[in-house]
Amino acid sequence: MEQPLRTSDFDYDLPESFIAQKPVEPRDHARLMVLDRATDTITHARFYELGRFLRAGDLLVVNETRVLPARLFGRKADTGGKVEVLLLRREAPQVWQALVRGRGLRPGRVLRFAEDLTAEVVADLGGPVRRLRFSRPLDDRLARLGQVPLPPYIRQPLDDPERYQTVFAREPGSAAAPTAGLHFTPRLIEALKAQGIGWATVTLHVGLDTFAPVKEEDPREHRMHTEWCRVPPETAERIRETKARGGRVVAVGTTTVRTLETAARAAAPGEVIAAWEGDTDLFILPGFEFRVVDALITNFHLPRSTLLMLVSAFAGRERILRAYEVAKAHGYRFFSFGDAMLIL
Repeated sequence: MEQPLRTSDFDYDLPESFIAQKPVEPRDHARLMVLDRATDTITHARFYELGRFLRAGDLLVVNETRVLPARLFGRKADTGGKVEVLLLRREAPQVWQALVRGRGLRPGRVLRFAEDLTAEVVADLGGPVRRLRFSRPLDDRLARLGQVPLPPYIRQPLDDPERYQTVFAREPGSAAAPTAGLHFTPRLIEALKAQGIGWATVTLHVGLDTFAPVKEEDPREHRMHTEWCRVPPETAERIRETKARGGRVVAVGTTTVRTLETAARAAAPGEVIAAWEGDTDLFILPGFEFRVVDALITNFHLPRSTLLMLVSAFAGRERILRAYEVAKAHGYRFFSFGDAMLIL
């Protein structure tokens, strides 16, 4: 009888010294662990060598979301107490879901961020998440008032905020970067295209689940918050063409995987994937049937996280945990600014 999944099955020990605090320069000089599922072998390389492991006719699919300067600092209008807000998702021009840090932030409380900008707490959405209604749209104020939010395990300030953006970031809307894409440079992208490797884009705006660890002992009880994503018609068509001629669809990052596999489930019978736009709460656990993704580029993920569960579903939990032990033995760097893995 098959044993039920437990969140503790996705735990591993990681000393803090392995957590990358700064990105590698240049971007494409990060290390690359290549995990081949067919041969159960591991190869060590650098990210700029990615083309060695791909073939003409393969298709790289990337998430072109752009991280908002979504961290705002303000004060309660009545008491002057400090407040920190991380914008997660825009629901309307002046209404946002946000993580808030501060006491007594009940509906009706007014927060002040600038002389001409306040926000009212209009709903408690559970835990530290609130719905805020701002006094005016934020579009022209975020660049001036906000900061790019780094994950809590990165404790060193970033000299250049653009290093927490991919070079192909186009669509503002994320609270965190799709970090597998941080390793690409314009030069590497051009070299891959010259090699006959295709390039296509999707968008998923990264939201709350980047900051929400799995706390339930049975991971199937974990509630995934929705994130908005889109597969454009031209990307769906390129994927269908790639599959038809025997090429591989290589997803760059777990956000791309979730976007593609969400769209696959909306496709008509007999269709690999269709253009799609909307909210996804797809939670990928071992046992999941992948319909689109043939290979995956990803970073090394936090213990007990939904992202580690996703890569375990793709490559096998025991194989991934063994690979992580090899990564530690070889001094790989973990998490957002860490090294990369290519799973074939």
